[in-house]
Amino acid sequence: MLTVASHRCTYLATVCLCPPECSHLTMVVATFQRMRQEQRNMASKAAELEMESNEHSLVIDTLKDVDPSRKCFRLVGGVLVERTVKEVLPALQTNKEQLSKIIESLNTMMLEKGRELTEYRERFNIRLVGEGETDAQSQSTTASKDSEGGNPKSGAGVLVS
Repeated sequence: MLTVASHRCTYLATVCLCPPECSHLTMVVATFQRMRQEQRNMASKAAELEMESNEHSLVIDTLKDVDPSRKCFRLVGGVLVERTVKEVLPALQTNKEQLSKIIESLNTMMLEKGRELTEYRERFNIRLVGEGETDAQSQSTTASKDSEGGNPKSGAGVLVS
C-alpha cells in the first residue's frame, strides 16, 4: 500500500502534493523496493553460504581423524568422484576459507546497502507501514505546528508497504 501526503520533490526542489500515480513518486517507491530486495537477496545468499560453510566444517572435522589413504567420495559438478582423504581434505579446507571470505564480503555489502537504504529513506522521507506509528503521530503534530509557523516543509512522506 502506498500513501502519499507530501514530500520533498527532487524534480521541483520544493514540497509538492503529488497524487500517488505521479511518475517520480512511483520511481522513488520502485527504487526503494528494489534496494530492499537486493538487501534481502544478499542476506539470503549469506545464510545459504554460512550453512554450506558449516557443512564443510563438519566434514573436515570428521575426516581429520580418518586414515589419509582411506577412500572417500566427493561430489564434483553433480558427479560423484572417488578420491582419498588426503586429496579431499585440503580442497575442503580451501573451499571453506573461500566461503568465509565471500560471507565476509557479502556482510560488508549488506551493511553498505543498509546505509544506502537509510539515506534513501531519509532523503525521500519514506516510512514503512506500521513503522513508528507513535513517531508518525508526534511528527504530524510537529508538522502541523511547523505549518502554522509558516514552515513549508512537511513531516509527511511516502508510505511503503
